[in-house]
Amino acid sequence: MPQSKQNKVTSITNSLLALTIRLIRYLKSIVLSLVDFFWHSLLDLVILLNTADNKSHLKDGLLASLMRLERRLESFLPASFKHEKPIKSVSLIALVLIITLTMSGDTSVDDLKKAGELVVISRESPTTLYQGNEGPAGPEYDYLSSFAEFLGVKLRLELRDNDSDVLLSIANDEGHIAAAGMTFYSPFEDDGFVFGPGYQNVDIQVVCRRNHGKLPRNLEQLSEMELSVVADSSYEARLLELQDDYPDLSWESEDKTTVDEMLQLVWRKEIDCTIANSSEVNIKRRFYPELQVAFTIDENQALAWNLSPEWGVLSDSIDQWLSSIEKDGTLLVLRDRHYDVEEFDYVDMRSFIRSMKSRLPRLTPLFHKAAEKYQIPWTLLAAQAYQESHWNRRAKSPTGVRGIMMLTLTTAKEMGVKSRLDAEQSIMGGAKYLSKLEGRIPDSVTGDDRWWYALAAYNVGMGHLHDARSLATKLNLDADSWLDLKGMLPLLAQKKYYKDLKYGRARGTEPVIYVSQIRNYQNILRAQIAQRKGAHAG
Repeated sequence: MPQSKQNKVTSITNSLLALTIRLIRYLKSIVLSLVDFFWHSLLDLVILLNTADNKSHLKDGLLASLMRLERRLESFLPASFKHEKPIKSVSLIALVLIITLTMSGDTSVDDLKKAGELVVISRESPTTLYQGNEGPAGPEYDYLSSFAEFLGVKLRLELRDNDSDVLLSIANDEGHIAAAGMTFYSPFEDDGFVFGPGYQNVDIQVVCRRNHGKLPRNLEQLSEMELSVVADSSYEARLLELQDDYPDLSWESEDKTTVDEMLQLVWRKEIDCTIANSSEVNIKRRFYPELQVAFTIDENQALAWNLSPEWGVLSDSIDQWLSSIEKDGTLLVLRDRHYDVEEFDYVDMRSFIRSMKSRLPRLTPLFHKAAEKYQIPWTLLAAQAYQESHWNRRAKSPTGVRGIMMLTLTTAKEMGVKSRLDAEQSIMGGAKYLSKLEGRIPDSVTGDDRWWYALAAYNVGMGHLHDARSLATKLNLDADSWLDLKGMLPLLAQKKYYKDLKYGRARGTEPVIYVSQIRNYQNILRAQIAQRKGAHAG
């Protein structure tokens, strides 16, 4: 092409481009003018309707409507202008004006407090909440109880069968909060779901079964597996995003089910793999030890509650509650109780589950009898007995302790045990001894920590426990908190610490492991109880 002709083409192209840009800017100004007119009209309407009874409805309804309108208007803009976010800027200004002018003095939380009840939609499972022998329990239950206490109201649970029903119920305003161990997923907000602040970070993981074919190590290999996930979950939504880059990625969507049930299907070899978050996996592996994480899809995703569209104002209260329990140490206690699991021991878990079927049934009545007499949770007593002897009444250690509760000869005599090899006598003697130790724990130690202290004393001796408490106080830590004390006990083996303590050196790491293992065994027992009672334990 001759140079002059090429220059003309270039000139015409530039002119057309400039004309197009001017046209787009003109259209943009028209759109913004229309939006501005709409906002002012809407603001007038809001002020007109601004009554105490209408405030909460106006707030939540407007937020959802404005978000939808914003997305619709932005869709008309060319890609080259979307980085300017002109519509979003106007939307945000309008939202600030509306909320500032109309929602000051909002009484929604006050209304909830006056009603005296926090209604939560959830489902039963070991990873959320369940009914144990000692009453309601589980991660979500403990978090929700703490939040209800913070608000000064009672907690009322409304249970549904699966995540879909939970989400449907909260969308229909059947409760204040939906809590089912769900991860925050921003595209869900586009569908009108309202998330509260995150209270725990987790990883999103692909989970398969050990020794059931080759484990996939990436998304390409996962495409060759039989993958099933909960339908309409954040996990399925994430897969849909990933499918753009991995078109061969496919899966089956399972309606009316839970992640717990999907993990059970993997364990039963009915499907190859599923997707779950790391807290769900850690808890389920305690009693399905063959489950194995193949690889992680996303890291540090937030667990968050869904809020009713009518009760988005609770988000600020949740923020305040999280801040308060982080300051007073409650948050660490809750995470330690449910999510901080020691390094997983596949062989040990397998052995424990086999023993639950073969040895525990004939011992259960004895544990119940001793637990009732000495006011000890029977699952705790049974878990301790397994840690001591693997429920073997003839167990014997090189140091001479014997029986199911592995009593020394001296302790057995003090507890009135004539034969340490007699299962009932040993369990009764061990329960009596543990109860006596718990009674010697200072009243300043409260809740489950009293049992963790008593178990540590059972293992290492009450004197060394007192030394650990003294050391905690000396180091400006909380001597009444197991979280702090379990960090002190291993220091009793170091001369620079034990040389100034009354009872001297101790193998302080052992009681920490001892208590941790018993807690893991107890969690598995509780989960099995929940399953037998009809909860969706998976």
